Amino acid sequence: MGDFLFKKFIKDYENVKNPRVRDSYGKLAGIVGILSNLLLCIMKMLVGFISGSIAIVADAVNNLADASSSVITLAGFKLASMPEDKEHPYGHARIEYIAGMVVSLIIIVVGVELGKSSFEKILHPEPLEFSIYIVIALLLAIAIKIWQAMFNVAAGKKINSLTLIATGTDSRNDVIATSAVLLSIITGYIFDIHIDGYMGVVVALFIIWSGISLVRETISPLLGEAPDPELIKEIEDIVFSHDGVIGIHDLVVHNYGPGKIFASIHIEVDSSIDVMISHDLVDNIECQLQKDLNIFATAHMDPVNLKDPNRDPLSHVIEDAIADLDGVLNFHDLRIVPGHTHTNVVFDVVLSPECRISHEQIDDAICSKVKEYNPTFSCVINYDISYV
Repeated sequence: MGDFLFKKFIKDYENVKNPRVRDSYGKLAGIVGILSNLLLCIMKMLVGFISGSIAIVADAVNNLADASSSVITLAGFKLASMPEDKEHPYGHARIEYIAGMVVSLIIIVVGVELGKSSFEKILHPEPLEFSIYIVIALLLAIAIKIWQAMFNVAAGKKINSLTLIATGTDSRNDVIATSAVLLSIITGYIFDIHIDGYMGVVVALFIIWSGISLVRETISPLLGEAPDPELIKEIEDIVFSHDGVIGIHDLVVHNYGPGKIFASIHIEVDSSIDVMISHDLVDNIECQLQKDLNIFATAHMDPVNLKDPNRDPLSHVIEDAIADLDGVLNFHDLRIVPGHTHTNVVFDVVLSPECRISHEQIDDAICSKVKEYNPTFSCVINYDISYV
């Protein structure tokens, strides 16, 4: 059913990297959520008043909140698709993350309110009215919510949207909540045991926990998280697919929202090659990154002297020196600068954010090895933090 709606209402639905197609997925999910949740809210309200179940009424209110969440989702995708302006030169795509955060907070609020009403039900239990029509209505509601969850999660995974995945998680919570209510009604009818309030508290705690988990997931890209390793691999594969690239380093990826990724990278090229040829190489790489990955990339060209006889031996010396240093990832930009009394060996060392070894300890470990190679060589080390 989800694929049918995608095909029916989204033009070029398979091209999910296209921002317009992505927006269409979000808007379709928002409209479907509003209509289906309003239908469920009305149905559950009627069933709740007939049966006298506070859990069913609370569940109906939860569906009304879900409809509000769908409105937020719809508005979030609409606002996120606004073009760049003077105040926001990188666009507005991060609004989608904010929408996901709001939906997650709504889930927590609903869980708290359900917990309060369920606790009151424990203190003042009332028998629930059993009816085959009530059971059928709740089973229908569960079926619709299962479909909602699958629809939103499928759409969220297709376009990599935390907002839609959060909405799908909320629908899954509703399945659990409604199933708990149905179990309470059946248990009360068969065994004359009133567990409505207790089941409501358990469901409320689960909803609050899932809401908190979603907040943590949606806040991460807002704070600025590390890029996806798969994306880094795709960038590296594209760069190294071009003849003339010796190495890369200082790759930094900035995520300003879905479809708004900016990156900078240093590309090592042979210093003996004509600078115009190398510049053309870098330009082609930037263009391919934008075309294939929709990444706005800026590449810096680093010339490397491959003819220096000390380059390869020194590279092996430095590699051996950092191999046993925990948290030291690699090095780059090796330059050998001869002088009258000594030769400077200049390079950058890349550290992981978890590195606990001091710069002085790293200096001693590397410089001592370089001195063993040639006593007249002196290290000049700059330090970088890995951003990928």
